[in-house]
Amino acid sequence: MAAPVRVRFAPSPTGHLHVGGARTALFNWLFARHQRGTFILRIEDTDRSRSTDENIVSIVDALTWLGLDWDEGPPAAGYRQTERFEIYKEHAQRMLAAGRAYYCDCPPELLDREREAAQKRNETFRYSGRCRDRGLTAGALRLRIPTEGATVVNDLIHGSVTFEHSQLDDWILVRTDGTPTYNFCVVVDDVTMRITHVIRGDDHLSNTPKQILCYEALDYAVPEFAHVSMILGKDKSRLSKRHGATSVQAFRDAGIPADALVNYLARLGWSHGDQEVFSRAELVELFDIKNVASSAAVFDSTKLEWLSQHYLKTMPGDRLAELATPFIRAAGLTPPDDRTRFVGMLDTLRERAKTLVELVEQGRFYFDRPASYDEKAAQKLFTAEGGRRLGLLIERLEAAPDFTVPMIERVVRALTEELGLKLVDLAQLARLAATGRTASPPIFDVLALIGRDESLTRLRRARETAERSA
Repeated sequence: MAAPVRVRFAPSPTGHLHVGGARTALFNWLFARHQRGTFILRIEDTDRSRSTDENIVSIVDALTWLGLDWDEGPPAAGYRQTERFEIYKEHAQRMLAAGRAYYCDCPPELLDREREAAQKRNETFRYSGRCRDRGLTAGALRLRIPTEGATVVNDLIHGSVTFEHSQLDDWILVRTDGTPTYNFCVVVDDVTMRITHVIRGDDHLSNTPKQILCYEALDYAVPEFAHVSMILGKDKSRLSKRHGATSVQAFRDAGIPADALVNYLARLGWSHGDQEVFSRAELVELFDIKNVASSAAVFDSTKLEWLSQHYLKTMPGDRLAELATPFIRAAGLTPPDDRTRFVGMLDTLRERAKTLVELVEQGRFYFDRPASYDEKAAQKLFTAEGGRRLGLLIERLEAAPDFTVPMIERVVRALTEELGLKLVDLAQLARLAATGRTASPPIFDVLALIGRDESLTRLRRARETAERSA
């Protein structure tokens, strides 16, 4: 019987969570949830010069916002590498006692000269093995790599990849100062946490044969590996800040819903037929690591915005109100207390907006009176005749028995017919008065949602502006 699936996402807290890391976390999470396994968050913070507690908080915040909940990990103890040094020390001693590792006292100057010589020969530098059989009792601890043969990585995405041992060198497990190296920590962490599948970026593929040999030296079972391709910008170079937003927080702050970003990242290198939109339940049900492409994926911001707009258009109104509220407040505005009216406002905006930021900007007039009017439109519409028409509209709306969309439409149409105008003539005048713009959701909806008192206040203000202009 196969062991229960256990996977891990192990970021280094040297910055915000990049979308490449977020996609790796997502693939691990989906694999674990599909297999009814365990998803572990582990913090690889041995790089003390760049790792910070603030970055750990940021990564945890990003994963939480994405909805990628972990079964084991922070804030519980034992999931940061800096908390596990005694475990690494114990394993290093085991390897040394078994003759699978040895001490090396080669000075950095010697290694630098050998590295430069290899570069001049256009060769990859490999340690010469000078200290292999010297029987030293102190120094850096190196893994004893077999001198012959090869290690085969049976990758779930890339297939079999062979690495000749002659191309590997006796890499350092523990530095002279006693600190363990990344590759050694990863192996010890994975075996002690009983990781069954290692799903990570394919920039780690070259490390894998070294790590497999380390597993074998410790007499541990080797997990299965799946190396996910890199994410590229449109110019086919590795995705970076020069391509625009790359961190999860940047997309969150731009107003992309978390579900849209998760859906997009899942489709970035993985597919299920031609389907583009997936619920989380569908992703969990359908995800198979073997359907992840081995070729690099290209990040397409237009496609992400399309998905974002789809989610804004289709999510329940209460959920949209919940997501929009912090963006409304961040813009210095206040959403209405009446939830039904608030949801109604957002319903008129969601068809046009690609992000929550756009949605708030397009609907600013709902939450604040326009500070100014579109200049060109005001010159055209706010005339003496425009002021007269606004006065008549104000009178009719004041006298209307109710202030619903059908009633407002009847009033405006009746006045339009009475004045011998086209509907657009009076509608555009009212729109400019109520919103400050010539483009908005349907004006009858806008007036009803703003409410009778506020609508009349804005119409009167516009009439006064028109009279002053005249």
